[in-house]
Amino acid sequence: MAAVKLGLMFVNSGPFADPQLFTHLAQTAERCGFESLWTVEHVVIPKDYKSPYPYSPSGKIPGPEDIAISDPLLPLAYAAAITKNLKLGTGVMILPQRHPLYVAKEVATLDVLSNGRALLGIGSGWLEEEFQALGLDFHERGKRTDEAIQSLRALWSDGASSFHGKHFNFGPVQCFPKPARKTGVPIIIGGHSPAAARRAGRFGDGFFPAIGEAPKLKELFAMMTAEANKAGRNAAAIELSCMGRAKLDMIKAVQDVGVSRVVVAPPGFDKEGLTRGLETMANEVLAKL
Repeated sequence: MAAVKLGLMFVNSGPFADPQLFTHLAQTAERCGFESLWTVEHVVIPKDYKSPYPYSPSGKIPGPEDIAISDPLLPLAYAAAITKNLKLGTGVMILPQRHPLYVAKEVATLDVLSNGRALLGIGSGWLEEEFQALGLDFHERGKRTDEAIQSLRALWSDGASSFHGKHFNFGPVQCFPKPARKTGVPIIIGGHSPAAARRAGRFGDGFFPAIGEAPKLKELFAMMTAEANKAGRNAAAIELSCMGRAKLDMIKAVQDVGVSRVVVAPPGFDKEGLTRGLETMANEVLAKL
């Protein structure tokens, strides 16, 4: 069984919107042996939103509504210039809020700039008021997500590209640069709903539920596998990630159900705290995986 990789999440929000702290986080994470950095996305946070945040018992995003959340791709391009080995992932980009023509261009550019280190984690979104602010139908987000994934794969393939669907309709068009990797940028499906599990089985290069409980993960992975089999895909080739804590017992438990990457929150919010925390994780967790 391969060693589990550790990534860091929420690296573009709150204090990490500051370029000096972000630089310190990225370079220290690389020095300590972390595998990847993951950014989050909200283009706006509507005031007094009522949609329940699905990852917290409070139903609210941690922190104040005016918390800084940088664009998910620009910090990763910045990180590409100041690191050499870290993989650079969106965890997640809210794909149905964006046109795939722009996403294909931007993510392929990031992949080229980073020598093939980009990972496109995507989700369908939960914040209905944000979709309303963008003039998009929240209830069509699942279908838009599926079409956008298929559009990206077409745009990253060789030659001219076309896609004809209900929400996206283009081609033949030329979209360059292509990603650094001939297979394109891996598309990792985020979320821990049955719909996300099925989407990962149909379309994903990876599946990234935003939970860390082994029994629930096992249930979701079974749904993903069934959907992959139905679509004639190899479920074993879909890389499995999850959120969690940098604790050996937790990591071993999710490794036993097939997870190969655990993504954790940064261990501090200042340079000294980050250095201490990341070095501790490297010595007490990474070194023992």
